[in-house]
Amino acid sequence: MCRHIGYLGEPLSPAGVLFHAPHSLLVQSYAPADMRGGGSVNADGFGLGWYPGPGSPPLRHRRSTPLWTDETLPPLAAAVTTGAFVAAVRNGTTGMPVTEAAAAPFTAGRWLFSHNGVVRGWPGSLAELAKDLPVTELLTLEAPTDSAVLWAMLRARLATGEDPGEAVAGLTAAVEAAAPGSRLNFLLTDGETLIGTAWTHALSVLETPAGVLLSSEPCDGDPRWRPVPDHHAVRATAAGVDLLPLTEERP
Repeated sequence: MCRHIGYLGEPLSPAGVLFHAPHSLLVQSYAPADMRGGGSVNADGFGLGWYPGPGSPPLRHRRSTPLWTDETLPPLAAAVTTGAFVAAVRNGTTGMPVTEAAAAPFTAGRWLFSHNGVVRGWPGSLAELAKDLPVTELLTLEAPTDSAVLWAMLRARLATGEDPGEAVAGLTAAVEAAAPGSRLNFLLTDGETLIGTAWTHALSVLETPAGVLLSSEPCDGDPRWRPVPDHHAVRATAAGVDLLPLTEERP
């Protein structure tokens, strides 16, 4: 399993939750508290995506090395002020490549996306779903991984104008039907909406007057952290935070 964090709210530096909090993403990369049998460390790459300003497309910094070995991201994150970001550390599934292109967040247009989990029976289990993608999409995937294919399928839904919450719910249901028991824990944002799912793994939410944090594990001892129930999604906007059920029966 990987670990990831998403934020939406008043502009701030990502450095706090990435490096300085008691259980920051850095700590989660080498001492995760809840991997649920999905490995022990997250040393197969990392990434940070953020929005430099309102209406701007996201910028991104990724590497294929462990987060704790990188000397570039700490000062970069400290210099950034942003109203939305997604950051992740990766524990690659056996047989999948360890490359920069395989590290989240993935991006297209204004979207940032991260997948924490695994698709059971990969790659055969996704063959039927993936065949609906344009051949050029499959031939130009960033990496031959389950996460990259999930992003291609989600991006195809978003390109039709489908509501992002419905797109995430629909993808979750379709993949669970094709590959039962998969771990489908997503983060998706366009800088104005932040969506996270808890599907066969942990996700916690922290609401503050400044904004909303979604994290695989709480970053500190703030009593306002709440676990997101399994098979549920969280949707955060400027209007507030909604908890939404995810069911296999959703179209």
